[in-house]
Amino acid sequence: MRQRLSHVSGPWVAVFVDLHEHLKEHEVKRALREAADRAGRNGGCIVLISPVIELPRELEPLAVHYTLPLPSADDHSRTIRRVYTRLALNTPELEAQLSQAELDRMTEALIGFTEDEAERLITQVILRDGRLDIHDLEEVREFKRRAASNRGLLETLVVSENLDSIGGLDRLKEWLRQRRNTFGKSAREFGLEPPKGMLLLGVQGCGKSLCAKVVSGEWRRPLLRLDIGALYNKFVGATEANLRESLRQAEASAPCVLWIDEIEKAFASTGGGSDADGGVSQRLFATLLSWMNDRTSDVFMAATANDITRLPPELMRKGRFDEIFFVDLPPYEARTKIFDIHLTKRRRDPKTFDTEKLAQASEGYSGAEIEQAIVSALYDAFDANAELNTEHVIGALARSSPMSVVMAERIESLRRWAQQRCVMAHAT
Repeated sequence: MRQRLSHVSGPWVAVFVDLHEHLKEHEVKRALREAADRAGRNGGCIVLISPVIELPRELEPLAVHYTLPLPSADDHSRTIRRVYTRLALNTPELEAQLSQAELDRMTEALIGFTEDEAERLITQVILRDGRLDIHDLEEVREFKRRAASNRGLLETLVVSENLDSIGGLDRLKEWLRQRRNTFGKSAREFGLEPPKGMLLLGVQGCGKSLCAKVVSGEWRRPLLRLDIGALYNKFVGATEANLRESLRQAEASAPCVLWIDEIEKAFASTGGGSDADGGVSQRLFATLLSWMNDRTSDVFMAATANDITRLPPELMRKGRFDEIFFVDLPPYEARTKIFDIHLTKRRRDPKTFDTEKLAQASEGYSGAEIEQAIVSALYDAFDANAELNTEHVIGALARSSPMSVVMAERIESLRRWAQQRCVMAHAT
């Protein structure tokens, strides 16, 4: 390399493809530094092309990084048409049964793939059954879920929950309904920007995590779960690099829902100037805020938190999230719905139970506590060789103290804080 570059004179461009495996070798680094010095003197330019380039520290100041953008939805639309046209020339019996709206959904699902990846995938789904239709959309989405899981750091979840899976939370459900169809081209032409995210604060066990899953199921978008604990690495800078890579993976999987559960745990040391973790929490926080402000990809962030005292004030600023909801203990009407949901889930007919009596007996119970009471009652009924009934459930409720009693002062303090700062998720 050094000999070839040393004989070049006048303006020149040297292109190296897939050199990344050799960038740590002393001879390569020395040759590149000499070539960069020569390029500065006679108008030369060195171009490194590689899927991953991590420059050594001594070369980093000499370089400008440029990342080619992934294909847009319009690019993928052209790819689909091109692939189908090419295959149809050799196989006239191929069928295409996609409306324009369905084609838009297909191209949306392909966002995050390279052109080559999209072409191979569309070829595969067409040749599988000799047609291109809406049923191929789920195969494309499943391929995308597997691809995201294989990259690590993010966990891809398959969910079946929808708005009917939630008892109560009427304001939150209406907010989600209104935004369900605002991701398409027609919404953008109308002047709407797709929603960016929501923060769910509130009492433990009241359905915050379930709501994140419901967003994915209701909006028909893949759900990616970011485990904050998995980001941490003992090497300096590696934790922040893991977060940046996780966010890059989420953007490559767009459109999707990125779920960060108990987000306050990521920033445990950001308050009060604490440097207990060597400043890692502060750097993580800065990285996340920059991404939230600057991202243009269709990634909806659903974050949950139990302890608002550990959340940095900057995260709560208006505009970071589209909305901040407070999820309180379920009121009476919501509790009747929660009993219906969990009894049905366990193959029991809610009509054979006095759910109004159960709702009255469960005053102050969270949704999770109601579910556990039903599970406990099932054990009681099975042990007694009897069918589950209302009295079994009431007995299970009576044996447990709800968190609203055990942590009454903390919950009341949380309610007071949220009163003027959040939208109440329950209508009453």
